[in-house]
Amino acid sequence: MIRNLIRTAVLATAALVATLSGPLVQAQQSDEGKRLHAFFAEEWERSLRENPESASFEGDRRYNDRWTDNSPNAIAGREAADREALARLKGFDRSKLAPADQLNYDTFLWLQQKTVQRQTFREYLQPIGHQGGVQNADGLIEGLAFNEARDYRDWLARMRALPDAIDQTIALMREGVKAGNVPPRVLMQWVPAQIAAQIVDDAAKRQFYRAIAKPATGLSETDRTVLQAEARAVIAERIVPAYRKLQRYFNDEYLPKTRTGIAVSDIPGGKDYYDFLASDYTTTALTADEIHAIGLKEVARIRAEMEKVRAEVGFEGGLDDFFAHLRTDPKFFHKTPEALLEAYRAISKRIDPELVKVFRTIPRQPYGVRPIPDNIAADTTTAYYQQGASDGSRAGFYYVNLYKPEVRPIWEMMPLSLHEAVPGHHFQFARGLELPDAPMFRRTAYFVAYSEGWGLYAEQLGYEMGLYEDPYDRMGQLAYEMWRAVRLVVDTGMHAKGWSRERAIAYFKDNAPKTDQDIVNEIDRYIGTPGQALAYKIGQMKISQLRARAASALGTKFDLRDFNDAVIETGSVPLETLERHIDAWIAARR
Repeated sequence: MIRNLIRTAVLATAALVATLSGPLVQAQQSDEGKRLHAFFAEEWERSLRENPESASFEGDRRYNDRWTDNSPNAIAGREAADREALARLKGFDRSKLAPADQLNYDTFLWLQQKTVQRQTFREYLQPIGHQGGVQNADGLIEGLAFNEARDYRDWLARMRALPDAIDQTIALMREGVKAGNVPPRVLMQWVPAQIAAQIVDDAAKRQFYRAIAKPATGLSETDRTVLQAEARAVIAERIVPAYRKLQRYFNDEYLPKTRTGIAVSDIPGGKDYYDFLASDYTTTALTADEIHAIGLKEVARIRAEMEKVRAEVGFEGGLDDFFAHLRTDPKFFHKTPEALLEAYRAISKRIDPELVKVFRTIPRQPYGVRPIPDNIAADTTTAYYQQGASDGSRAGFYYVNLYKPEVRPIWEMMPLSLHEAVPGHHFQFARGLELPDAPMFRRTAYFVAYSEGWGLYAEQLGYEMGLYEDPYDRMGQLAYEMWRAVRLVVDTGMHAKGWSRERAIAYFKDNAPKTDQDIVNEIDRYIGTPGQALAYKIGQMKISQLRARAASALGTKFDLRDFNDAVIETGSVPLETLERHIDAWIAARR
């Protein structure tokens, strides 16, 4: 899973990036092509200007002193600009573009049409989620570099501006209540504790203060002392009172008006919204019923493979008993957060030298392994990846959950690391940043079906890399594949077929050995982000189908390293675009 730590940044990035299906931009552009690339550059600049958090994550420091403006006028302005961009794009003569730019055009058109369609559903009326929002605004610091005095002063300015962002959040929630567009109460029950964690007497204990508290680069000791005093004052006089205001509104007014149901179809226009989300996330035309059926078939197939592993290790009892054994036997768990973190880092070091078996091209950008911040760990999934900055100023980071190590089994660590770090998300994002002559929107693209499908496919590459020697490791891979197959069933079940939260949890537990803590967190994630989880398995199945097609068509000419490079060299793209690219790649090698 890709995660930026601020929800606004996630939404902005998802709404404003696109890509191209070929690895190279043509050496010589037509006049129409030059105009098109100028348009792309303008739209990229607009996305950074309108979404400062996203700009910060990309390493662009120009807007590090502000938050996204979520006033009604600003929201209306962004939506109007998106509609205008779509109209401008349609004004280009596609026939005058070179093939690479035709693909660029087509993909940007696909994305921009979805962006304008999305306006109908007014997603901004739910500005807070249980996994992100203004209550976790200090998480942005995880993606910032502090190298000179300006960086510290920009962070102070951002801190001073936070009360305005909180006021805008409250105003949007009020509007959402009036429109009947509110989130499920079962998720919002986590938020009061998140808000309360920001209300402290000692400013030095807050993450807002952390960057200024640590030894400073580019600052004199005198400047550092002054900045620290200013930071403490801002936290005490502006940030804490603003969070108290949010706390009163959220606890007393908003939480009682959240909805008791879990299905997104419960909100006005919710059925159409879920259909849109399923199409948008999977980049396909599959219906909820079709996705549900695919999920049931995959669950049955993977259960049969799990039965083989159960028999191989000589476990006496049924598959349900085997799952219980995997969830509870102490030998499958590390005893301390420190030991768990060290084990994750050791696995990453084990993976790195094996990558040459399945790739010819290794990206240059480094990555590291970090713990998920304590303030969000309890209600956050097992791990996520934060992409590196596009300017190279920040490495990519694989964040792992150390909360309750007794529920983090050893057998899941290898497939998880392959997915989130290498050759999964880190490879995908780092290779994207290295695409030659590509516009920025292409280098930073994130289509969920491609990106998460690649991550799940990367888990399976562990077999070719010799990393699943132990049967319990293989069970871990199957457990993770089952996890994504179960998603197809429970996500559509809850949002399109009337399933309860309890039924979804029970189905998950019956078919996968994930621990109870993880299962509940996962189900709540699907409730909070409808449709997103569908993309993983759909994307992986498409990549695997294309691999089988290439191997069959090329025979002895097929090389897995070349195929993997061909898939990842596109950058993140809609699945239909990837399919066209691979078909052309096959034809060129016959």
